Amino acid sequence: MSSAQCAREEDATVQGLPMVSLRDPEALARERTALTELGRQNVLRRWRGYFAWTGPGWLQSAMTLGGGSAMASLFLGTFFGYRLLWLQPLAMLLGIIMLAAVSHQTLSTGVRPFGAMKKYAHPAVAWAWALATLVSTVIWHFPQYGLAAGMTEDMVKAATGWAPAGTSRTLFLLAIGLVVFAISTAITWNYGNGYRGIRWYENALKLFVWMIVAAFAAVVLRNTLDGRIRWGEVLRGFLPLYVPTDKRGVSTLMAAFGAAVGINMTFLFPYSLLARGWGREHRGLARFDLITGMFLPYTVATGLIVISAGAVLHGNVPAGTKVTPVVAAGMIESAGVSAIFARYVFGLGVLGMALSTITTHMLVNGFAFCEIFGIEPRGWKYKLACLTPAPGVLGVVAWKYMGAWIAVPTSAVCGLLLPIAYIGFFILHNRREYLGKDMPVGKARIAWNIGMLLAIAIASASSLFYLYTHFIRGS
Repeated sequence: MSSAQCAREEDATVQGLPMVSLRDPEALARERTALTELGRQNVLRRWRGYFAWTGPGWLQSAMTLGGGSAMASLFLGTFFGYRLLWLQPLAMLLGIIMLAAVSHQTLSTGVRPFGAMKKYAHPAVAWAWALATLVSTVIWHFPQYGLAAGMTEDMVKAATGWAPAGTSRTLFLLAIGLVVFAISTAITWNYGNGYRGIRWYENALKLFVWMIVAAFAAVVLRNTLDGRIRWGEVLRGFLPLYVPTDKRGVSTLMAAFGAAVGINMTFLFPYSLLARGWGREHRGLARFDLITGMFLPYTVATGLIVISAGAVLHGNVPAGTKVTPVVAAGMIESAGVSAIFARYVFGLGVLGMALSTITTHMLVNGFAFCEIFGIEPRGWKYKLACLTPAPGVLGVVAWKYMGAWIAVPTSAVCGLLLPIAYIGFFILHNRREYLGKDMPVGKARIAWNIGMLLAIAIASASSLFYLYTHFIRGS
C-alpha cells in the first residue's frame, strides 16, 4: 500500500475533491459571497439567483430518468390509468428528504461521505454502501444499452422498413451500442477537466432531461388535441384517492417507492456537490437544486409517460402482455397517434432517458471506484475508473438473456442495502462529533428526524416486500 493510501486510511475524513483545485479560486469566492448576499434577499429574488448555479440536482434527475422509470411509468399508466399519478412524486419527495440531509452534512463539513460513514457511522456500512453502488451500477448499466439499442432499432425500422435479422441484427445492435458508448464517454470524461468541464457535463445532462420532458410533452399534447385525455381525471390522479390492495397494485406501489432513489444516487449527489467546490454557503442552493433539478423534472417526465399510457393503452392491453417502451410505441401508433409522435418523438424521449442514465452511471462509478481503491479522482486514473461499467455495452444483445437471472438478486441486495445506507446517514445527521455546530437542534432536528425515519421506514418496507414476493411467497 502506498504512503498516500496509508494516510487516507489513517485519516478517513478526507475533505473536498481535486476538481476544485482546477477552478479559479477568485470565481469560487465571488460565488460564495453572492450566495451569502442572496441569503438575505426575499424568496423570489433568492430563487431567481439560484437558477444560475444549479447542476448536481439535474444529475440526479438524469440518473433516475432511465429504463426503470420508463418501465414503471408505462406500467402505471397501462394498468391503472391516471389513478396512481400521485405515487411517483410522493416516492421522490421521500428520497429528496434524505438527499437534502446528505447535502446538509456534506456541505457543512466538506468531508467526503465515504470517509465520514466509516468514521462516524460504521466501516461495514460505508463499505456496503460503496460496493453496492459499484456493483449495482455495473449491473443496471446493461439494460440501459438494451433500451437505447431497442428504441433506435425501432425508429430506424419505422422510418425505412429495414429490419435486419440474425447476425446482421446483432452487428447492427452492437454498432448502436458502440456509438452510444462513444458519446457517453466523451460527455463523461469532460467532468474530470475541472470546473468548465463539470459545467459542460451538467449542461449536457440538462439538455438530455429537457429533451426527455419535451418529447413526452409533445406526445401528451398530440393526445390532448385528439381528445384522448380526460384532464379532470388526470388532476384527480395526483390526489391519493386510490390505494391499490391487490397483488399487482401493492407490488407496483412498493416498487415505485423503492426505485425512486437508488443507492448509487445517494453516492453521486454528495460527490457532485464537492466536485463543484460547494460549501456551507451553498446549502440553500443545494435544496433548491434538488427541487428544481430533480423533483420537478422527474415528476413531469414520469407523469407525462403515465398520462400518455393511460390515455392510449389503459384498458386496451391484453392480460399478460409485457409492455416495454418499444411495444408501447407500436401500441400508441396503432391506437391512431401519428408515427411522428408515437415512434420518433416518444422514441427520442426514451433514448434520452437511456443516454442520460448511462453517463451518470459512468460518473458515479468513477467516484465509487476511486474511493474503494484509494485513488484520487483526477486525471486518467479517474477517467479509466469511469469506464468500469463499460461491459454494459453488451446489454444491446445480452440483457434479454441475463436479465431474468441477474435482475432479481441485484434488486434484492441493493434494495436491502439502501435502508442501511439511509440509517448510516441518519446516524451522521445526529452525530455532534461529525456535524459540530451544524447539527440541527430543537424543532429543526425533530422535523429532520421524522422525515428521515419515514424515508427509512418506506425503503425498508419496500425491500422486505420485494424479498417476500420474489423469494418467500414465490418459493
